[in-house]
Amino acid sequence: MYREDLKFSLWADFIEREYLDNEFKKLIEDGIINGATSNPAIFKNAILNSPAYKEQLAHLSSLTPKEKYEALAMYDISKAADILKPLFDKGDDGYVSIEVDPFFCDDAGATIAEGKRLFKSIARENVMIKVPATDAGYEAMQELVACGIPVNATLIFSKAQALACAKAFAKGGAKYGKKVDTVISVFVSRIDRAMDAELKKSGVATALSGIYNSADIYNAVEAMGVLGCRTLFASTGVKDDSLPAYYYVSQLLAYNSVNTAPIDTIKAFHANGTKEKALPISEAVIQEHFAKVLACGIDFDKIIQVQIEDGLSAFKDAFRDILEAL
Repeated sequence: MYREDLKFSLWADFIEREYLDNEFKKLIEDGIINGATSNPAIFKNAILNSPAYKEQLAHLSSLTPKEKYEALAMYDISKAADILKPLFDKGDDGYVSIEVDPFFCDDAGATIAEGKRLFKSIARENVMIKVPATDAGYEAMQELVACGIPVNATLIFSKAQALACAKAFAKGGAKYGKKVDTVISVFVSRIDRAMDAELKKSGVATALSGIYNSADIYNAVEAMGVLGCRTLFASTGVKDDSLPAYYYVSQLLAYNSVNTAPIDTIKAFHANGTKEKALPISEAVIQEHFAKVLACGIDFDKIIQVQIEDGLSAFKDAFRDILEAL
């Protein structure tokens, strides 16, 4: 782990074939990362922009676009899982995530079937199946965990979503009868990007709404105490040039948590970021901030709903782009 005393893990939010063969291994050897995540947008950039996939694609011409995508993605996920396996074997995470078809986000049966199929096909115990946090997703999460499959619940912006995921994990774990590792991926910086311009006009401190929302969710998840379940802070890259690149990693450093970030963000945090524990943040401080948000006339619940919808749309668009290109 990046911080053994805090049980704090740092995962790379990036997958690409040449990177896996080179820099990925070095980051692991240096104790900087101990896991990795992927999503349709990450694979879109890798598959469509890197020459590393051309050779394998040449042998896949008879397959459908989705079959081609899965062959490429599962190869990379398998490679990453194998590289990370020594960490997994000693109990230091070593997980890599692959997401189900985002077009299944409202179909529990299809999500369950695909999650089981991907996990079986990749055949690595240190693979997490990533499932969007929708009503259908909660049902799928419960069933996958009940089968002993590690799950990464993704696209979480609200405490209600996070608690629904935790409850699904608890029910699935009770049915399975043993600990299953799960993470609840809370998206951070997108909330600030959606709100900060308006907050600035009203003189309210910016670059805090995503932090306080995530801190509130972290408090709630920790309070539930679901075996094997941790909060994972995602979307932690910085878009505001006035903030240090490591801002969201340092501001959310917490016991029993994971932060998944772009490579440049990870390097900046490792080199210059504050390494002191930042969470928990008290409920009073969180409520005080959101009272100011409300006073500005901002409907935070509406902001959250738009982010959920936009996040799902972005993953669907990326997935569609991959399939069309293939």
